[in-house]
Amino acid sequence: MNRIDTLFNTLTVTGKKAFIAYVVAGDPDLERTVDIVSGLERAGVDLIELGIPFSDPLADGMVNQLGAQRALASGTTVSGILDTVKKIRAVSAIPIVLFTYYNPIFHLGMDHFAKLATDSGVDGVLILDLPPEDAEREFPAGKLKRITLVTPTTPTERIKKIAPSASGFIYYVSRAGVTGMQDQVAADIAAHISQIRAASPLPVCVGFGVSKPEHAAAIAKIADGVIVGSAIVNHIASLGQDADLGEKVRAFVEPLVKATHQS
Repeated sequence: MNRIDTLFNTLTVTGKKAFIAYVVAGDPDLERTVDIVSGLERAGVDLIELGIPFSDPLADGMVNQLGAQRALASGTTVSGILDTVKKIRAVSAIPIVLFTYYNPIFHLGMDHFAKLATDSGVDGVLILDLPPEDAEREFPAGKLKRITLVTPTTPTERIKKIAPSASGFIYYVSRAGVTGMQDQVAADIAAHISQIRAASPLPVCVGFGVSKPEHAAAIAKIADGVIVGSAIVNHIASLGQDADLGEKVRAFVEPLVKATHQS
């Protein structure tokens, strides 16, 4: 088991649901990313998704696209992100998943990337644009977990085919389209989660569009985890180079975490 397995086992025993925070690594820069992750952990976040910035982010809405642009403009690279994970690991054991498109991995080679990620202290990888069959074939055996996406338009037979090969947890995309903040939670989440649970024993965590404590509370009642990204990235953008960036991110995220853990 790695840190992701340990986390969900602990949460199951305590009856809590996971709160997962997504931020773009290097936004506004890699040094501040360490501060942001520290603030998120102080807020009670259970798992961090670090987005590797990419110039053509197909699955991302405007907020996360702009976050990636800021990160790339600050000189963020994959090697810099992995060095940043090492710095986080010097002070924290919080589970970390890299949220990435396939191109940066292809550039390094899957085996080499997986070794570098594992050595730096990464616990899992979610590859947005690599079909699960290809990911299953290419992903090397080892400690690194391969997180799989399921969407509202994924047919039941497709879920039965791809879910058993996932590891760590399954990321359920709560609505069709790209990332971004929404005013309401989709009404059919519970039915889709039931389909996924019928195909896999892994925890099911829900993201895309979750931006308010009431969203988090509602999803936590039916899923194993709540994922918030765009709302946090947007708040980071509003803070810019604020000297208290980590602490202000903590204050923003804490109500979302509490709503998740108390449901």
